[in-house]
Amino acid sequence: MLVTFIIVAYNAEKVIEKCLDSLNAQKYPHKQIEVILVDSSSTDNTKQLMLQFQEREQSEYARVIVLYNPKKILPCGWNVALKEAKGEAILRVDAHTIYPEDFIEKNVQELEKGENIVGGQCTSITKNDTKWEKVLLSAEESIFGCGIADFRRKKERKYVSTLAFAMYRKKVFDEVGPYNEKLARTEDNEMHYRMKKAGYKFLLSPNIVTYRYARSTLKDMVKQKYNNGKWIGITMRYCSNCFSIYHFVPLLFVLAIVGSLLLTLFNIPYFLLALIGAYGVFNLCNILILIYNKQFTILHLLLPIILFLLHVSYGIGTLVGLFKGIFRKN
Repeated sequence: MLVTFIIVAYNAEKVIEKCLDSLNAQKYPHKQIEVILVDSSSTDNTKQLMLQFQEREQSEYARVIVLYNPKKILPCGWNVALKEAKGEAILRVDAHTIYPEDFIEKNVQELEKGENIVGGQCTSITKNDTKWEKVLLSAEESIFGCGIADFRRKKERKYVSTLAFAMYRKKVFDEVGPYNEKLARTEDNEMHYRMKKAGYKFLLSPNIVTYRYARSTLKDMVKQKYNNGKWIGITMRYCSNCFSIYHFVPLLFVLAIVGSLLLTLFNIPYFLLALIGAYGVFNLCNILILIYNKQFTILHLLLPIILFLLHVSYGIGTLVGLFKGIFRKN
């Protein structure tokens, strides 16, 4: 089975080589892998690294091509790659990921059993393994911090609502059409919604795993959460059924804070006290879990502040996105 392996990247010079090293290490026959690398108008050496890989590995694979995405955003890059894809299977990963040597092989095995869309658990890891990055990783991995998606937490074979870094039969894209280029960060949510409407199922396989580098600074993590929330709000303009209630919990949290503070001005402090108490209990449980798993350090006492910043930035982003969506043209 010919597999089209796609990476779309913007300013990824610090991580893309490790991702491509994982590709070179794959046990799946390289002559049955087509590699499509798309540079989204990077201002660093990302495109040069792609071209070097193409020159160095051209004879190793069925085909290696480097394409250009002038519109910069991810869905446009995926569409550029899909137009060129010749494989029966499409595998798209992020430049910030690494994966085991049997990653492609195990994905193909699932498709050969009759599946159309398959993926596995996605685990976040640190770039430099510093104590501070480990604290940020704890926030990212916490169910209180990153959500309850099955592909983050489950290690069982089951059909799920969505996947990260999945492999698709090309016919799936042929049927449902290209990515929505109006969506800069939520293109997967909208695409997967269309795939499910078309009757396709998403298989989570316990034999498949990928590793994704978490943000290494609090500033980058807060910015990421804000933009994630913003694009969820904007996407409601185009696909209100793409999300579950869990995507809007941070927004509800921000609204609860504002509402509680307003009530406090009228000498009704009980709602604010209840909110602080509930938030404190959740954070205490988070700390106790770390202690139980022998992962706790003194820096983890900062987790309540970190999580608060992540939740508020996500919630504010969603609110901003909802207003932006209202005034967007169709």
